[in-house]
Amino acid sequence: MNRIFQDESAENSLDPNLRTSAGELLSRRKILAAAMLRMTAGVAIVGAGTTGCASRRYGHLLASDEKDMVGSHEAGAATWNPLVDEAVAKILGRCPPPNEAVVFPGQFAANGTPAQMASHSSGAMETMVDPATGETIIGSQVAVPNAGPLVQGPAKVCFIGIENKSAEELVDFKDQLYERIDSQINSGSSFRSISRRMVDAALVETRLRPDSLFLPQNRSAFAAALGRQGAPVDYLLYATITSGTTDRNKSTQRDYLLTLEMVNLQSGDYIKESSKIRKGYHNTRAGKWWNFGLFDQADG
Repeated sequence: MNRIFQDESAENSLDPNLRTSAGELLSRRKILAAAMLRMTAGVAIVGAGTTGCASRRYGHLLASDEKDMVGSHEAGAATWNPLVDEAVAKILGRCPPPNEAVVFPGQFAANGTPAQMASHSSGAMETMVDPATGETIIGSQVAVPNAGPLVQGPAKVCFIGIENKSAEELVDFKDQLYERIDSQINSGSSFRSISRRMVDAALVETRLRPDSLFLPQNRSAFAAALGRQGAPVDYLLYATITSGTTDRNKSTQRDYLLTLEMVNLQSGDYIKESSKIRKGYHNTRAGKWWNFGLFDQADG
């Protein structure tokens, strides 16, 4: 730089004042450039550190007795898991026991429940004539006295799937809810669920939608397809998720309802059970007290 400076100021070599002023100006520019470089490097380092802290996350394992996290924007484990547990327990508790004694068509057992289905029966059967109508009743509909129950062992439940009609997307919870319901059906001694892969294969083979199985002819075709796979069916199980939303200023109450519908494959009769959980969403922690406090503030 000194050589360049000397070349550029050769004509002013005789004037020491000019040479001194130019040298000071060049030095000031060097100092300013170095300061700007240091400031830029410092900002870049601070920005990189801030970005790294913002994207960093920490995880920890939860013990089995620890509470589930309550979601701040939508339902989560603390909502769905209790809904499934309650609804499945209710629906299986209402279904007739699989080894109940068999009665003749049109009659009911002592506790008022219809006779069991004969999708995989092993009792002795025969053909008889109905004295009231004179019609011949085919053997699969008639139980010989002392022949035992029609269903031997656990009743077979075909879980069709979950229909989401709520205001929220289930995302990855949909498959988890299916597996949770399916596992709880198999956990008892009275019921066994059919493999989901077999159910999907039967729907593809018959080209039927889940909601079309309410028609008798479609149920028969679907049951026949599963029977060819070695999976006889007694019940069809449907699950539906709905929600109801109530808004009050900046707070929201959402009621989540899980409904299970068990359909008798042979007769089409069904029973329903449901479970409900209410959940509040607020912009601040005080919103819970303000809307659901001791003085009925939620009245409007």
